[in-house]
Amino acid sequence: MGLRRITARRSAVHGKGLFALQPIAAGERLIEYKGEVTSWRRAASRQQSSAGHTFVFGLSDGRAIDGSRGGNSARFLNHACAPNCEAIEVGDRVFIHALVDIASGDELFIDYGLAVDGPITDEVRAQYGCHCGAPGCRRSMLGSDAESS
Repeated sequence: MGLRRITARRSAVHGKGLFALQPIAAGERLIEYKGEVTSWRRAASRQQSSAGHTFVFGLSDGRAIDGSRGGNSARFLNHACAPNCEAIEVGDRVFIHALVDIASGDELFIDYGLAVDGPITDEVRAQYGCHCGAPGCRRSMLGSDAESS
């Protein structure tokens, strides 16, 4: 078994984050997002909104992976508007891959691209606010399609 490549620790962006322990090459598969595959409704009902953390990854078929049930450290991936990783869905599994070369010590990010039902109000924007600090930050974890509506 090789050296650990990533670890979870406190993030300057939000709560805990995932960080590279050694250099990672663009295209490398880093980790699988694990958890219970369930209905989106069931997964959402389990979340504690007061904590400000959600560990749910939506699948394209409408189901979700609930990282709070049998999940791993992938659930600590934070959002950034200019991510260095991407999620690739294969059936009911999701794998995180590096988009670019990542240096040791760098935090790993994906673009959540969240979608919500209903109108995008100032209150909704505030609820899904982004603090990634990237140039061109959308200031929201909502996907660009949701922001333009």
